[in-house]
Amino acid sequence: MDEIIQTESIPQETVSADELLAEPAAEAAALSIDDTQLKAVLEAIVYVTEDPLSAVQIADALGEPRDRVEKLLEILVAEFDRPEHGVTIREVAGGYKMGTKAEHHERVRAFVKSLRSPLKLSLPALETLAVIAYKQPVTGPEILEIRGVQGGGVLKTLLDRKLIATAGRKNVIGKPMLYKTTKEFMMQFGLKDLSELPTLKEFEDIRRLAVSDETASAAEPEQTAAAAPDDGTREQD
Repeated sequence: MDEIIQTESIPQETVSADELLAEPAAEAAALSIDDTQLKAVLEAIVYVTEDPLSAVQIADALGEPRDRVEKLLEILVAEFDRPEHGVTIREVAGGYKMGTKAEHHERVRAFVKSLRSPLKLSLPALETLAVIAYKQPVTGPEILEIRGVQGGGVLKTLLDRKLIATAGRKNVIGKPMLYKTTKEFMMQFGLKDLSELPTLKEFEDIRRLAVSDETASAAEPEQTAAAAPDDGTREQD
């Protein structure tokens, strides 16, 4: 009769969420004094810079090894990802940028709205920006063909706000100017690169919200055409 050998089941080691969140802090605590100071400098640089800077740009400017700067930036990203922080450091437009966390956007937006009127794009400007984002580089006549209306004033507004830029001229008759989106566009919409553009369905949702906002604004009795500021976004006839 074969002997039955019983074996005790080995309990699998589990890791709690708190332990996972503690890992970046433990790694940061293990840094040398020099690394800790450099990490603080990197945090300050990401905070004060207006445009996102890559790890390579920061390392070269500071004269530090690129792999060292990349490692410390990764630690910073993990630290600010913890729930006790209201801001985050993430890669945007090929560089690192500090901003508010998505879960706090509504409350922060409500607070900012209470201080001043938000700067919005008109519906024509939003539609034109979407055409350029999806079709870039694209010419003015091509935008006209897609939208079916003239948009010279809208293009000027988008250029003034640095959401789009010229990209040379198309090699066809008349050599019309080409337009493309800018790093400022990606920063404003929180995109890491153009692959993160919203789908057409998501854009339609944004468009419907813009229509609702414009309709609501037009319904306000105290708002008149004479009192409304001219932001240059009205299209030419």
